[in-house]
Amino acid sequence: MSAILKANWNYPTIIWAGPGRIGELPAACAMLGIKRPLLVTDQGLRAAPMVQQALALVPGTGLFAGVQGNPVAANIEAGLTAYRAGGHDGVIAFGGGSALDAGKVIAFMSGQTRPLWDFEDVGDWWTRADRRGIAPVVAVPTTAGTGSEVGRAGVVINEATHQKKIIFHPQMMPGVVISDPELTVGLPPAITAATGIDAFVHCFEAYCAPGYHPLADGIALEGMRLIQTYLPRACDNGRDIEARSRMLAAASMGATAFQKGLGGVHAIAHPVGAYFNTHHGLTNAVVLPYVIAHNRPAIEARLAVIARTLELSGEPYRAVFDWVLAFRQRLRIPHSLAEIGVALGNADTIGHEASRDPSAASNPLPTDAATYARLFRSAVKGDLTLAG
Repeated sequence: MSAILKANWNYPTIIWAGPGRIGELPAACAMLGIKRPLLVTDQGLRAAPMVQQALALVPGTGLFAGVQGNPVAANIEAGLTAYRAGGHDGVIAFGGGSALDAGKVIAFMSGQTRPLWDFEDVGDWWTRADRRGIAPVVAVPTTAGTGSEVGRAGVVINEATHQKKIIFHPQMMPGVVISDPELTVGLPPAITAATGIDAFVHCFEAYCAPGYHPLADGIALEGMRLIQTYLPRACDNGRDIEARSRMLAAASMGATAFQKGLGGVHAIAHPVGAYFNTHHGLTNAVVLPYVIAHNRPAIEARLAVIARTLELSGEPYRAVFDWVLAFRQRLRIPHSLAEIGVALGNADTIGHEASRDPSAASNPLPTDAATYARLFRSAVKGDLTLAG
């Protein structure tokens, strides 16, 4: 039992981790001065017992369950209407990465007068915000993947342009996170695997991103080790509370580490998700080996440390690459984007959007639009020979 005891952490924000911590939701709201919260979640969780329990814990809580799998601006506008109509003073962001992102953006926009896209993560655009108009957030993750519960941004699709936009402000970081593994036990194996490898990609890309950031590097390495050990266990037995708790920690670690940067996997996954409405974590999981093969000249030295951390033997690049392929197969992740409904038709558009994505700036190997288009075609076809 000692392995799954409750714990309180204060990095990168206040995190209450452990089984049963959802019962402390009233205390979390009180700590942030929230008296009339709006609980923001996705459409699939509207009637879930865990949501009904959360609503009952804090009397007067409103419910907005209008978030779709890849949030669009219309979801944010609808949430803001509910927030203002209910006279709410804070948000409980409850669910997977989409619900957490949408909840944070709704809280951020609740007191702003400028339009949403004025706060895209470009230069110092975040300074346009009125800090006094940002409502507090309690984040309650129910999947272990994006780590959005400890992030300072939210991803929203601009439907007019088919682009995923990152809305950023330092004050978007939730004030309290309730990381309760019991809320994740109902996740089916396929979603557990897809979200879990999303967390791995966050750690992997952060570690391989250029620049000197030993704090992020250390967190990323331990996150990868935890995922290697505990993700298969969580997929095999969804009621393994120790595995679920470790995966929640690893997801938060990935999002903490990627303040250093991400890379080509995310640069491709963002436009693919915007155009084909694919699951973000699953898209990352499929694309990962194609980008590793492409980035090989720039990351081989880094892979030696990853290989040691994961206790892999042999030549480091081949050891890590083969392990990634085997790990995906073990978790039943498809090998090609075609298997999840992605077509080749707009490869040049995907390549162009990937080259402009904020994640592309920290890819270890400078990559142009034509090369991203080639990598996209490689991933759609499932042909790794086209990636290197």
